[in-house]
Amino acid sequence: MFQIGDYVVKPATGVCRVENILHLDLSKADKNRLYYLLIPSDHAGEKIYVPVDSSAIKIRKAMTKEEAEALIRKIPQIEETWIRNDKEREQQYKTVIRSGEPESLIGMIKSLYLRKKRRLESGKKNTTIDEHYYRQAENQLYAELGIALGKNQEDVFGLIAEACRA
Repeated sequence: MFQIGDYVVKPATGVCRVENILHLDLSKADKNRLYYLLIPSDHAGEKIYVPVDSSAIKIRKAMTKEEAEALIRKIPQIEETWIRNDKEREQQYKTVIRSGEPESLIGMIKSLYLRKKRRLESGKKNTTIDEHYYRQAENQLYAELGIALGKNQEDVFGLIAEACRA
């Protein structure tokens, strides 16, 4: 069970802070069931209630500083994955975003970055879909790394770029 003040990752939402653990006083809510009150780090005004005992929603503890540093060191070894079929590729993007798994996000970011670079070099624009998922993956990953490392997303981007050059 998470504690009040813990940072957690809720797939597709990203990093959230556990604001409270409470029983909901709503007509349709089970009065005996405990819920986490989560506040997304990038939408401070938003509130998300998740049952503590939910097996359907896979919340995980956010990375520690040590885990974040190890992940950044591992970036050069993380393989990018590429799917030729546009529809299958978009489905894969959605799956990765929903999983919120840092290594998968990095593989996706690397793939999308290389695709964008190749398209620009051949005089083509990046696709709207690729750009959308690239930003979403970046925001989700950089928010978690930023919390773990105590850095803003711009600084995290610099660390990632440096690791990619290594």
